[in-house]
Amino acid sequence: MKKRISPAVIFLVVALMAVIGCEQRADEKAPAVQAAPEELAESQEPAAEEAAVAVFQNYIETGDLPAMRQRGVLRLLAPRLAEDEALPRDGLPSAEWRALAEKFAHSRGLEPQWVYVDSFAELIPALTEGRGDVIATNYSRTTERAEQIAFTRPLQYVRELLVTRQGAEPAQADAEPLQVAVRRGSAFAETLSNGGEPQQRFEIAYLDEPIQHDDLLAAVADGEYMATVIDSNLAEALLPSYPHLTTSSELDSQRAIAWAVRREAPKLKRALNEFFTAEHVLASQHRERPLRDWQAIKETRTLRVLTRNHPASYFIWRGELMGFDYDLLKQFAREHKLRLSMVVPGPDVDLVEALNAGMGDMIAASLTVTDSRRQQGLVFSRPYMSVTEQVIAAGAAAAELQAQPVAELLAGKQVVVNPLTSYHGSLEKLAGEQSTPMQIVPAAGATTEQLIDAVVEGVYPYTVADSHLVAIESTYRDDFTVVGELPGERDIAWAVRGDQSQLLQQLNGFLKKHHRGLFFNVTYNKYFKETKRILRHQRDRLRSIDQLSPYDPLVREYAAAANRDWRMVVSQMYQESQFDPRAQSFAGARGLMQVLPRTARQMGISDLFVPENSIRAGVSYLEWLEQRFPRDLPFDQKIYFTLAAYNAGHGHVRDARKLAARLGKDPDLWFGNVEEAMLLLSRPEYHRQTRFGYVRGREPVNYVRQIRERYLGYLSVARNDKEIGN
Repeated sequence: MKKRISPAVIFLVVALMAVIGCEQRADEKAPAVQAAPEELAESQEPAAEEAAVAVFQNYIETGDLPAMRQRGVLRLLAPRLAEDEALPRDGLPSAEWRALAEKFAHSRGLEPQWVYVDSFAELIPALTEGRGDVIATNYSRTTERAEQIAFTRPLQYVRELLVTRQGAEPAQADAEPLQVAVRRGSAFAETLSNGGEPQQRFEIAYLDEPIQHDDLLAAVADGEYMATVIDSNLAEALLPSYPHLTTSSELDSQRAIAWAVRREAPKLKRALNEFFTAEHVLASQHRERPLRDWQAIKETRTLRVLTRNHPASYFIWRGELMGFDYDLLKQFAREHKLRLSMVVPGPDVDLVEALNAGMGDMIAASLTVTDSRRQQGLVFSRPYMSVTEQVIAAGAAAAELQAQPVAELLAGKQVVVNPLTSYHGSLEKLAGEQSTPMQIVPAAGATTEQLIDAVVEGVYPYTVADSHLVAIESTYRDDFTVVGELPGERDIAWAVRGDQSQLLQQLNGFLKKHHRGLFFNVTYNKYFKETKRILRHQRDRLRSIDQLSPYDPLVREYAAAANRDWRMVVSQMYQESQFDPRAQSFAGARGLMQVLPRTARQMGISDLFVPENSIRAGVSYLEWLEQRFPRDLPFDQKIYFTLAAYNAGHGHVRDARKLAARLGKDPDLWFGNVEEAMLLLSRPEYHRQTRFGYVRGREPVNYVRQIRERYLGYLSVARNDKEIGN
């Protein structure tokens, strides 16, 4: 019998093909563009010995994001460099950009396809002529380029460094020009020529062939070229290998690194800007951190809680964060003078794995106590609720099914559940006892609501949900029926790791103090007993990000023009006015974005009670404030500093940054650093030493945190917003 080709062999062949290169042209009209082999398709015949290479055939497309969705492909443009075919090197941005670009494509349901050109000079023609969709590389935004294409929000700022051999004489006014080798079409040539003819002290040697950064630096070290120019983010990774080279900042040039799209693709540009903001904000929240017990939590004054976005634990209602677990833990945090930070990983991420990776300090997600979870290392708190696991069918078919025992009812039938829930294990146990086992269909990342929708729509005959979630769903919909229950009651509890005995003790003490007391009962009834309130909450509970506020079209328009994520602006708008266009503060700030009239007048805007005027003024003011901070601040930190300045004033934030530096904290990081200094500026011994004096520091600290938490809540809704099907 002939052997099938294994996936590992296929991957090896693909890698070899990528290194060797494919000489087939992608399009007759675009001879300089070449698409990388995308994948190898394994033959469907069991006895196949060979795998066919599926070569991407390029095309001309100048449309926006909807046109790309129709094709199902996002073409990513980059210059062909030797390091693209080499092993990744630590510190180089190329691998980071590549992963980010492919993640964006997948987030939009598109297949990423890399299209390579011979030089930086070919990138803009390839983009504008429709041979690619996004320039996704270490690409400098220049005035000349910005006149032809549309740049995204800068991903970072870099300095352009002149690289020469150590000991080389600096160029004198009357000396021969310094020969500087740069790639044709790169931003360096524009810097060297200073917008016109090359400056007298430089002679540009243009390189037309693809050349690896290492080879170019080696050529300077060997004396083949007198000098070259390199971005500071590349220099940090590459120059340690060349001890005989030195850099200078005499070019005095700092440039934004950004990606670019056609001017005719504003929807794609907006989607990229939203993606960048979300990725940077989520990255800081979801990164792995040291595993902490109670003492470390108290030192940082922040409790990070892993949860899910669903109607029992945590959700958004009219801009407010709500949920049974959320309200309980908000009280717990208040009693211990902690800040509460809810962390919602992707819906297909196991919360136990996230806890063990340090993404949070505990789990509070209506988690069922099971032996399998204990085997994963979880230790559960005192239970605070008991539920049953209920079998759900579409309402029209339910009457004839309710009388049957559950085992008989499900025999040989499909039951769809999320494999990360306890229902999956319960069904597996029941299936093992059936003569005709049911078919358990795993729906990774699916919510209870989505699975009920799938059953109601006839995609699957059955699903399973906890009784308290079923009770909530039943308050606002009547298109499904409970047709049975799986055996036994289940306890619901919070969970920690086995090495968090002190945190567990604190949680158990809180539950013992409040369980079935006034606070607990009022909170429980609010979410599970009071039908009118539950109905109101569930009717307006945020289930998708199609509409976050009554003013979304205006926010989208002005946020997109400023390269901002409209969801962050909406989160801030709610914080300012709760979406009330007639709101007015005691200080005289007006409208949805609570801008002072004198500030608006400086921007030529009046009548702030008109929603469009207020939104335009607020976004413009955000832009003005952002420009007051150093350009090279990290992407997400610039957002936080700008929000703090919007609330407290730029001067007070600048004072806080200086104070943070004096205290040994990082003046370029807001959370845990500058925010701590901001809190101190309400105390005389600190604010008397500053230029702008006293500020109620708790206000901007809470302001930034609450806007970020709401924005993260919006993102968790967006991740859950997907269809479930076969």
